[in-house]
Amino acid sequence: MRATVSLMVLALAVSGGAPALAQTATVPEASRAHPERWPHAATPAAISDARTEAFVSELMARMTLEEKVGQLIQADISSITPDDLKTYPLGSILAGGSSGPWGDDKAPPQKWLDLARAFRAANESRGGTVIPLIYGIDAVHGHNNVPGATIFPHNIGLGAARDPDLIRRIGEATALEVAVTGAEWTFGPTLAVPRDDRWGRSYEGYAEDPEVQRSYAGPMTLGLQGELQPGRPLAPGHIAGSAKHFLADGGTFEGEDQGDFRGTEQELIDVHLGGYVQAIDAGVLSIMASFSGWNGYKHSGNPTLLTDVLRGPLGFKGFVVSDWNAHGQLPGCTNESCALAVNAGIDMLMAPDSWKPLYASTLAQARSGEIPMARVDEAVRRILVAKVKTGLFEPARPMEGRFEELASPAHRALAREAVRKSLVLLKNDGVLPVRANARVLVAGTAADDIGQASGGWTLSWQGTGNTNADFPQGQSIWSGIEEAVKAGGGTATLSADGSFTQKPDVAIVVFGETPYAEFQGDVDNLDYVPTAPLETLKRLKAAGIPTVSVFLSGRPMWTNPEINASDAFVAAWLPGTEGGGIADVLVGRADGKPRHDFHGKLSFSWPKDATGTPLNHGQPGYDPQFAYGYGLTYAAPARVGMLSEESGVSAQATNLDRYFVDGRFVSPWSLLLNDAGGQTRPGTAKTTTSPRAGVASRPVDDLAQESGQQFAFAGTGPASVEIWGTPVDLTRQANGAVALGFRYRVDVAPSAPVAFKLGGGAVDLTGLLRSAPVGQWREARIPLTCFRTDGGDLSRVEVPFHMATSGAMTVSVSEIKLDASQTETRCPA
Repeated sequence: MRATVSLMVLALAVSGGAPALAQTATVPEASRAHPERWPHAATPAAISDARTEAFVSELMARMTLEEKVGQLIQADISSITPDDLKTYPLGSILAGGSSGPWGDDKAPPQKWLDLARAFRAANESRGGTVIPLIYGIDAVHGHNNVPGATIFPHNIGLGAARDPDLIRRIGEATALEVAVTGAEWTFGPTLAVPRDDRWGRSYEGYAEDPEVQRSYAGPMTLGLQGELQPGRPLAPGHIAGSAKHFLADGGTFEGEDQGDFRGTEQELIDVHLGGYVQAIDAGVLSIMASFSGWNGYKHSGNPTLLTDVLRGPLGFKGFVVSDWNAHGQLPGCTNESCALAVNAGIDMLMAPDSWKPLYASTLAQARSGEIPMARVDEAVRRILVAKVKTGLFEPARPMEGRFEELASPAHRALAREAVRKSLVLLKNDGVLPVRANARVLVAGTAADDIGQASGGWTLSWQGTGNTNADFPQGQSIWSGIEEAVKAGGGTATLSADGSFTQKPDVAIVVFGETPYAEFQGDVDNLDYVPTAPLETLKRLKAAGIPTVSVFLSGRPMWTNPEINASDAFVAAWLPGTEGGGIADVLVGRADGKPRHDFHGKLSFSWPKDATGTPLNHGQPGYDPQFAYGYGLTYAAPARVGMLSEESGVSAQATNLDRYFVDGRFVSPWSLLLNDAGGQTRPGTAKTTTSPRAGVASRPVDDLAQESGQQFAFAGTGPASVEIWGTPVDLTRQANGAVALGFRYRVDVAPSAPVAFKLGGGAVDLTGLLRSAPVGQWREARIPLTCFRTDGGDLSRVEVPFHMATSGAMTVSVSEIKLDASQTETRCPA
């Protein structure tokens, strides 16, 4: 019989004193932590004092139950307005990825400050016991939500720098830039220890070995918050931090985001506890619980971790916040109701779009005793103490509006230093440093793309759709190289495809991953698939031109063919807005001597093949292409021979989120045309019809030549078009605001109802298509939750796009893919 621990408590119902059973967890033995095994830490005593405790006690004595429960709920600015706070006494708001002031995620700094002040004013006008809001934001590599702010390298690059003092200074700069725009809390530092590079959040971790997290957690916390001082709030320009995601989010099986760590308690302690001890000792004011679980049980509902360990040997005195609707993943819970999470130890529920029904249900549960009153008071006290320490009750906010601090010269210089120190030289056959007086060709579409260099979590959640104009103080890699070469008396030419009229002395090719975030970045293997960069490198090499590759990525990837085709290969990770830092190291002086040497060492092992099999130093059979800690320098060069070009994986890989893009059906997805006569699979044919001509397809122009497909339904009976492929699990994508997006143009309006299906769930598109102006391209965005609500099974989706009608209709579509933006969208009526 499986051993379990039952943490059931009886509480007296608030209304009338009848006994009520609190909803708490029964944790399987395999997921139960034993506090006596864990190391010790302690939040500094300076987090509170007698005066603070008396002040908080007096506040709580005046607070109604409604006001107390409000402190436990956090809403996203995309789903709450300042006017809502005149009715609902919430304790916190956040600006999640892609959430901007009044729906504008490219809003200028003044609008961000205006928003913060509008929410504060509304909160203060409500009456009753007014408790200041705490306003959180994901400032994970600088103040990355705000155009014009400094964007530092992502953590994977900072891990390669191995420089704790640099981390502290980045924390200070980030905190100041956040404070300028009115927020007081960042969801960082991220202390994940990524052990499987297929994980879409690998770049948020400093290293595969917890030694780096242990050395960085304290300095980053102190940089953000400053050192806690007895009886005093954080100094101006500092903000509250939140160590995340507790625990083992980087250790999930097969690198699945929001997945499950399958291992022992000792592995949790030895590897994934990482820098939490140091962050707690440094005084971090909050900790964010992870979406993920341990041996099948989600952390957000595990009291043995959130209470027994975190409040026991780890001595944490701040408050615990959950992740984006993570409580809805717990057994017996929904996004709108989850007493279990609160009773397990979550003090603040992040309920971005579910906050209103969650507030109502949590209030009812507190009234009934399902959440004991003692637990409510405990959570409220922790939150209020942190608010006092953050300085939210102080009248003055001296740093607000000092927009000159955004991307100030000092902060840009710091970011440039971070870029220099993060670069890892994997190969150099004598071509680097480039002489400053050389004729230099810069190739690759990424060379002049600050958005690609910055990656995900940049202005939007996924970091997509950004142009250089969105980074007014930034410098692209191309611009940095051009500046350095011109200053040294040379010439630089930008040519995305690597073509040239005058033969250059050297070519620098910049390429790599395009932006992604969270589960949208999960991959099946580590093969770098795009072929254009390799073709460019080979073409240049055949012309006798020395080649330097600058590879942008959020993880180590199998790039052996590209490395073989390069005379030098630099892992530049995701450097951010200061591309000049790359030129500082690559471009030397006119005499050929370097201006700066390489500094970075791999904090993630570089793979020998593309399978993605977890590869971490110290494990049995460890045999990487380039080992953890590897990194060449000008002072200590080494020769790299030809590498194997056997990837070990099939060219076809599962693709979760892109179905029809740039005029092609992305592998493994393909088009099927259906009618009463059966099914036609067009394959490479440009035009085709279903067996009985119920529907025909042909290419049409949209964003580019033949980038779309037109489907003409004859109206002779039921017919459908669908995209079919290997079944994929989209249950995680359905959490939050992920939608199926596509562009469409109605060429002939439908004469009969039109059904649209995904995973067996259906929505009615008739109204949408009939109301659309004929001949005009538009965009549709259908939340995945619409299909789930209709009974669709999103755990095994083999048809992500199915449009059917029995009538006549002609519709053109393009760019069919999952859309992770958080623009509010309703199910079609």
